[in-house]
Amino acid sequence: MIHGLLNQTTRIGDTFSESERLVAACEDSLKFTSALPVAFASLVITSPPYNLGKEYERRSSLRDYLAQQKPLIAQLARVLKPSGSLCWQVGNYVEDSEVFPLDVFYYELFKSQGFQLRNRIVWHFEHGLHCSQRFSGRYETLLWFTKSDKYVFNLDPVRVPAKYPGKRHFKGAKRGQPSGNPLGKNPSDVWAIVADDWERCVWNIPNVKANHPEKTIHPCQFPVELVERCVLALTHEDDWVFDPYCGVGSALIAAAKQNRRAVGCDREERYIEICQERLQHLAEGTLKTRPLGKPIHIPTGREKVAQRPAAWDKEQTLL
Repeated sequence: MIHGLLNQTTRIGDTFSESERLVAACEDSLKFTSALPVAFASLVITSPPYNLGKEYERRSSLRDYLAQQKPLIAQLARVLKPSGSLCWQVGNYVEDSEVFPLDVFYYELFKSQGFQLRNRIVWHFEHGLHCSQRFSGRYETLLWFTKSDKYVFNLDPVRVPAKYPGKRHFKGAKRGQPSGNPLGKNPSDVWAIVADDWERCVWNIPNVKANHPEKTIHPCQFPVELVERCVLALTHEDDWVFDPYCGVGSALIAAAKQNRRAVGCDREERYIEICQERLQHLAEGTLKTRPLGKPIHIPTGREKVAQRPAAWDKEQTLL
């Protein structure tokens, strides 16, 4: 049992029931999704395996990889409400040093199920592998699809501070009155420069690496902060959020933090165990997460690791 979560005693179920508030099941994603009820979820959000040969996946050809995902996507369309949203976060598939952007290949799979793309959001992060034969990759994408033209979009929770809040109407009946919204501005769909939270379509959120407070044993962990933004904008309280590849539970944590019901599945038992532990820590108030909208750390230049090694200058002098 979880005590204190959502101001009540909440059980973490291992099989789905609409009477539950949190469900973390150790099961294959397609099998589990196929057993879920029709049109129950308001948001499906996940980061599927990238076909990179990680410990939890078997690498295959790009064609076979996409074919394996097609039946699951059909089931996700079935379980999503007509007003619901689907957020699919992916990176690149690399074969023989050639890069294949997975979001491009996934697009047709979702369109074939009638989904409509609302935003292609770029998630930028500072750390990752350093490449020698191409520029180092420092972004992934999140495709936000809706099932219909009538969908949930809560603007107020994700508004950002206006650049000029003191701007006023210069003519008409409202002349001299503030022209903006006291809650902030709509972040728009063209976010060239990121300042805060939703201020850009390039989301500068740290990926979960060694020093990240949310780091677990999972090799490709989803940041809670990334999910929270989608949960706030695309669902209401008590709505169901579903992650068919939940891993160590970041999507479930983000949903629970915002008083949504959450269900996830993963076939790796040890990941589900960590997911359940993290949810317990969330209920106890001891779970460490990166606060939503926290500014990215910028070195002052005084740190030793941020200074240019003196040995490099000596080598250049010798040359």
